[in-house]
This record gives sequence, C-alpha cells and structure tokens, in this order.
Amino acid sequence: MLRLEPRPAPSRGWTYASPLLALALTVLIGVALFALLGKDPLRGLQVFFWEPVKSAYALGELLVKATPLLLIALGLAVCFRSNVWNIGAEGQYILGAICGGGVALLATPETGRWIVPALLLAGVLGGMAWAALTALLRDRFHANEILVSLMLVYVASLLLSYLVFGPWKDPQGYNFPQTRMFERVTQIPRLWPGTRVHVGLVLALAAAAGLWVFLFRTRAGFAQQVGGLAPAAARYAGFSSRRALWLALLLSGGLAGLAGALEVAGPIGQLTPYVPAGYGFAAIIVAFVGRLHPVGMVLSALLMSMFYIGGELAQSRLGLPKSITGVFQGLLLFTLLACDTLIAYRVRWGRAGARKAGG
Repeated sequence: MLRLEPRPAPSRGWTYASPLLALALTVLIGVALFALLGKDPLRGLQVFFWEPVKSAYALGELLVKATPLLLIALGLAVCFRSNVWNIGAEGQYILGAICGGGVALLATPETGRWIVPALLLAGVLGGMAWAALTALLRDRFHANEILVSLMLVYVASLLLSYLVFGPWKDPQGYNFPQTRMFERVTQIPRLWPGTRVHVGLVLALAAAAGLWVFLFRTRAGFAQQVGGLAPAAARYAGFSSRRALWLALLLSGGLAGLAGALEVAGPIGQLTPYVPAGYGFAAIIVAFVGRLHPVGMVLSALLMSMFYIGGELAQSRLGLPKSITGVFQGLLLFTLLACDTLIAYRVRWGRAGARKAGG
C-alpha cells in the first residue's frame, strides 16, 4: 500500500515540480469532466489551451487578461511572504477602478494626455486607501485581516453599484447601470496595432522586476520575509512588525488599485457593475502557483489568463456554463495543494508497520 514518509528536509525539486504536476492533473481531470458532460475532450483541450494562443490577436487578449492578474498577484506575494493574509484584493481592485474612473469622467475633449497618469495615480491611491482600512483595524484593534479584507470586497462592490446606478449613471445610457464612455484622451496607450495590449503590460513586467529586486536584493525586502517566516527572529533583529504590516498591505492595495484603473481606462472604457471580474481572487491562485516568485507569477498569470479565455470560448463554442472557468481554477488550486504534500513527504510502497518490524 502507499504511505507518506516525512522527508528529512523539504524537497527543493518538488517545490518547482509540484505546480507542473498539478497542471497535468488539472488537464487530466478536465478531460474526464468534458467526457462526462458529453463533450469531445480533445475539442475541450483545444478550446482551453490552443485557441488562446493560435494568433497574434489571441495572444494579445491573453496578455490583456494576464496584466491585472500579474499586478494583483505581485502585491499579494509580498503580503503572503510577510505572513499578512490579504484576501480582499478584489475590493482594492474595485476601488482602484472607481477612483481611476472618477478621474477619467472629469476629462473633456480638450483635456491633455496628462489625464492618463493622473487616473492611474488615483487608482493606486484608491487601492492603497482601501487596504489601509484593513491595516488600521489589524494594527489598532487586532482584527483578523482575512475577514476584514474579505468583507471590504462586498462594501466596494456595493459602492460601485451605488455609483453606476445613481450619481454617475449615464443619463443617455437608456437606463443601463453604467457611466458614460470615457473620453478618448483617457485611453491607455496601446502597444500592438490591431490588439488591445496596452502599456499596463510594461508596467506589470516592470513591477515584477522591481519586486524581485525588493525581495532579494534589499534589506527592507529581507525584513519582510523574515517577519513572515520567523516573527520572533524578526523582533530580535529589530525589524518592525507594524511597518511590515503596513508596507505589505499598502503595496498590495496599490498594485491592485493600479490594475483596476488600467482595466477601466483600457479594455472596458467605462464603469459598469461588471468591473469585478474575480481577478482579485484568481490572483491568489496565481501567486501560489507561481511560488510567490516574480518570474513564476508571470508564467502562472499567463496560465490563469488562458483559463479565463478558455472558459469564455467554452461557453460560446461548446455550450458549457460560465462556471467552467471557476471549475478549472479550483481544480488547479486543489491539485496544487495536494501535490505540495510531496515537498515535505515522499511516497513509499509497503505497510507502515513493516519497517518497524524489520528494525
């Protein structure tokens, strides 16, 4: 029979092989799921893993969705490495969209291009302000940051609904809950002609490079990680736990807010109740599949973006429900958690008592 035997030390090889095995298991389970639903498994795999990369336009859409996922995941990685459990990045993303969208609505046809950095800055500040509420309640009242950040997601979503159903509603929008379309001058500059890829991709990659430098080449980044791994050692070394808390949440909120501002001023072009796309929650999976490392998160953001696009195509081409995207995301997360067992344990054949008897 199979049994798990503790390793003397965590396996470095399985640390990086586990996400690959989890992806393979996700694909296998997905094939079985397609078959159970009466769909051609090969066609299902083609929709999820080939259609999103088969052309320049498809690759552009892949990068468009990967951009907010990567930005949010980078901020969450700082939190998780600092042992700060920010589960409410979706709310910070929404606040960034609201604040960036609010600045965009001030623009007129005569407004200069300075409005673009202004609305991006507003998005960053909005996300930071929303994350600061969690930091304040954790710092002053020892509130659980998981519950606080998660509950603030619903507050942010309701605030967005209030604005698009109320004061910011487009009077010429045929009573639809949405703002007017933003002026052309507020549009985020695009990188590739014929696609929707915008400069947010460059900002996301720059943020990934900056995070690598911060985490692995600066004293402040070292302090953040020590505080997460060994709080007692961090206190002995003189590292401030309060500073680590505030820095992690503000950085995470700022990046999530930037992602929200980029999304509404880029692909969407207005505020609607459908701005919350679940990126803040999906980015948690992106962060852990990428092993909280900037390079790994770049790759996992592309994979998660593929799941989003594949899920949308599966609805239109295979007649599957919208929830198929969440199914694949959940499968990837749970298989990753299962495969991570191999980091601390090795699989052995034989009975558990056989070794003791032989000894």
